[in-house]
Amino acid sequence: MELKELRGKIDEIDSILLKKLNDRAGLSLEIGKIKSYGKKEIYAPAREKEVYRNLIKKNTGPMTEKSLCAIYREIMSASIALEKAVRVAYLGPPASFTHLASLSKFGSSVKYLSCDNIPDVFREVEKSRADYGVVPIENSTEGAVTYTLDMFVDADLKICSEIMFEICHNLISNSPKSMIKKVYSNPQVFSQCRLWIEKNIPRAVLVDMTSTTKAAQKARRSKYSAAIASRLAAEMYGLKIIAASIEDSPHNVTRFLVIGKNDVSYTGSDKTSIMFSVKDRVGALYNMLAPFKKNKINLTKIESRPSKKKAWKYYFFVDIEGHYDDKKVKTALKELATHCHYVKILGSYPKSN
Repeated sequence: MELKELRGKIDEIDSILLKKLNDRAGLSLEIGKIKSYGKKEIYAPAREKEVYRNLIKKNTGPMTEKSLCAIYREIMSASIALEKAVRVAYLGPPASFTHLASLSKFGSSVKYLSCDNIPDVFREVEKSRADYGVVPIENSTEGAVTYTLDMFVDADLKICSEIMFEICHNLISNSPKSMIKKVYSNPQVFSQCRLWIEKNIPRAVLVDMTSTTKAAQKARRSKYSAAIASRLAAEMYGLKIIAASIEDSPHNVTRFLVIGKNDVSYTGSDKTSIMFSVKDRVGALYNMLAPFKKNKINLTKIESRPSKKKAWKYYFFVDIEGHYDDKKVKTALKELATHCHYVKILGSYPKSN
């Protein structure tokens, strides 16, 4: 078959796809009206999970699962935007890693609101100036983000989804590597690239910045300077990628949480996050763990944070497998409450693939 003929067939398929996409968009508008009448949330994490699962199951190739999901991420983003002007608050300026994680979850068709700090993200959602917020909760090499944990103590918001986002750090500059005298970035980023920096630019002065985006802005304005930031930051601020993927760990993943005001329905592949404070007595922590073992519930994470209200008192943050509507999860949580001063369910949500 000749090239012209093959391209002609692609054009025919594109015409069919365009009609079907608009048909799909029309149905999304109808769904939006139904949700509006019932005062239901436009973004449905459980439905999102179902769509991806069905696509992966039906896919026979040659398109990869990753590419297919990326395409449908944008299709669903456009559908959400048709149903409602959804606003998503995130930590940091544009091109920060939290911004990139937000884009990977909600796509490019929704509206985004940049926030200077984690409390501001919570506040924008609480005040209904944003429908959802995206905040970091832990990094595979650096551990928990304590500011986010602390916010859940008093916040009346729910975790409705999680994002596992692979972090890729790049040295970006408009100067050759041999001429770079200063490097700007976030302190956490410097620690994640320490070995590469020591080997490749050992004499460069490292300057801490509040975000990788601000680091890119500074590097653009300063001669013989560079930043360690994302590829998007390089594109936004007209900088060249001098060295790509310079993180020391090849599996540098940050987990982000999507916070909102409503509960998420059961999907069959869920996670529940809770927090509690234990009673001050011998074996308190053991008694806390016993209900989960008894009901054969797997704990995937446990973190402790000091209470800011009373010295030597701690809150515990725990992630467990299952939805709080699961019978065994309900049983375990009910038993847990008998051993605690305080128990708070932060939310049940689909597990990230």
